[in-house]
Amino acid sequence: MTKPLQIVVVGGGAAGFFGAIAAAKANPYAHVILLEASHQPLAKVRISGGGRCNVTHACFDPKELIKNYPRGAKALLGAFTRFQPKDTIAWFASYGVHLKTEADGRIFPTTDNSETIVNCLMNTAKAAGVELRTGAVVVAAVTTRVGERERVGKKNSFLSHSPTPELLHCPTAPLPPFEMILKSGEKLLCDRLLLATGSNPVGYKIAKQLGHTIEQPVPSLFTFNIRDEKLRKLAGVSVNSVKLRLIVPGHSQLEQTGPLLITHWGLSGPAVLKLSAWGARVLHSSNYQASLLINWLCHFKQEEVRQQLLAVKIDSPKRLIASHSGVNLPHRLWQHIVDRAGISSDNRWAELSNKSLNKLVQELTQGNYFINGKGVFKEEFVTCGGVNLKEINFKSMESKLVPGLYFAGEIMDIDGITGGFNFQSAWTTAYLAGLAMVSQEVINNN
Repeated sequence: MTKPLQIVVVGGGAAGFFGAIAAAKANPYAHVILLEASHQPLAKVRISGGGRCNVTHACFDPKELIKNYPRGAKALLGAFTRFQPKDTIAWFASYGVHLKTEADGRIFPTTDNSETIVNCLMNTAKAAGVELRTGAVVVAAVTTRVGERERVGKKNSFLSHSPTPELLHCPTAPLPPFEMILKSGEKLLCDRLLLATGSNPVGYKIAKQLGHTIEQPVPSLFTFNIRDEKLRKLAGVSVNSVKLRLIVPGHSQLEQTGPLLITHWGLSGPAVLKLSAWGARVLHSSNYQASLLINWLCHFKQEEVRQQLLAVKIDSPKRLIASHSGVNLPHRLWQHIVDRAGISSDNRWAELSNKSLNKLVQELTQGNYFINGKGVFKEEFVTCGGVNLKEINFKSMESKLVPGLYFAGEIMDIDGITGGFNFQSAWTTAYLAGLAMVSQEVINNN
C-alpha cells in the first residue's frame, strides 16, 4: 500500500489555513498537518478591522494592486495575475461567505464579524481533511534529503519536487526530506513544508536553518508619538485629507495623503499608517526621530490659502481670528493652528499683520511637528522584513534553495499598507503554495 504525500504547514494564521486548505482540496490523498503554536488559531484574523476582518480590497488590476506594497510589489505582480481580490471574493462566496465593499474600497464580510471568516476557514479546513494541531510549537526543522546541504544555494540546481500523477500517493524519496522537531520532543517527517508563521521569530529561525537569508524585521504600520501637549488636547479631532511629508536627514523625503486622526499620544489615521509603512526602514534607522510637515489644506496651493485668509480679513474685519476661520477645518484645530502662529486669541482679523498672515499660512500648509517615537496599530500589526524574495520562486512559492520548502504570507519580505492588502498577499501566496505542493507539473526554479 502506498504512503500518502505528507505535508506540514507551520502557522495557524490566515496564510497557513489558506495554504493547507488549497493543498488538501487539490489532492485529497495528501495528509496535511497544520501546526499552530498557540491554543487559538487565526488570532490576528479575529482582531483585524476592529473585529470585522478587512478581508481584501476592491482593486482588481494587478498593476494597480501592487502599488499598495512598500516591499514585494515586483514579486507579487505575477502572483496577482493568478489569484487576486476577485478570486478571494469568489473563494469565500463558494463557501457561503458573502463580502461587501465600503466606500474606501475595503472589503468586509456582510456580517461585519470576523468570526464569519474564522469559522469559514476552520470548517473548510476540517471538511478538507486538514489535521489541525494547536499548542504545537516547532523549534527546528532539518532536511533529510541525501546531499541536500551540499547543494543548497546553487541556483537552478533543482526542479520542483512536485509529484507526477503516479506519485500522488507516494513521495519520490525513500525518506521524507524534512524532519520537524517540536518543543514536546515529538518529531514529524514530511515531504513538503510550508512556512506561514507571519512575523513570529520561529519562522525566521527555521528558514535560516534551512539556508535562507532574512532581511531584518522591523515594524510597519504604526502611529506617531508627538510630545506636543497642546496637540494632544485635540484627541479625537480628525481631518478628511491632509498631506504629510516625512523628513529624516540623509534620506529622501516621503509623502502620503489621506485622512488623519489626532490622538492622546500624537497622530494616527490612514495617512500616518501609509507613511509609516513606506518609511518603515528609514524611521527605524533614525530611532523613530523625524520631522513631519503637515499640510492641513492639501487641496489648495499656498497662495490660494493666502487669498482665502485675505478675503476673510476684508469681509469680517471685526471678528476674532480664533473664532472665525476662513478655511474648512475643525474649530478646535483652527484655534490650535492660530495659537501656533503666535496670534493672540483676542486679535481681530483687521489687526492681522502681513507677518502674522505669513505664519498662519505656514502653519496651515507646512506645520512642523516632531516625531519622537512610534505607537502601535493594534488592529493590523505588520512587520517589514523576512525571507529574501530573490530566494523564492513566485510561480510556486517554493524555495529556490531547498526543494519542497514553501513560503506564504508575512514571513517573506512583503508588506502592504492598511486596507486589506496584507490579507490579500497572504491569500494569494498561500493559495499558490498550496496548489504547487501537490501539483503534477514541474516548475523550474528560475
